Amino acid sequence: MSKSAAAARHCPGEAPCLAAHTRSVDMEYMLLVFSEPSKFDALPAEQQKEGLAAYGAYHEALEKAGVLRSAKRLRPAQAATIVRMKAGKSEVLNGPYAETREQLGGYFLIDVPHLDAA
Repeated sequence: MSKSAAAARHCPGEAPCLAAHTRSVDMEYMLLVFSEPSKFDALPAEQQKEGLAAYGAYHEALEKAGVLRSAKRLRPAQAATIVRMKAGKSEVLNGPYAETREQLGGYFLIDVPHLDAA
């Protein structure tokens, strides 16, 4: 059995067009999760546990509703690496770019009909 090539449509001109997606996307929203690690670390262990449980329950509810497209927890700012272009050359910076208490800790990408549903 041979593998077939990806589906393509012939469009005006010489280059083929990719086939349109069959899944309908209402609207995708990215929910950014910000936190202050020092404040979280200062909480009693029981409150930390409750907060993490609530986060997990929210993640599970999004999955169960069928709207979760992606979710990732990001590493702490101290472990950050930034890659950027400067004067036509790539530059790699290790560690946090700026001192900040609040950090982007992760995100949820959801597919819902409108902003109110997000």
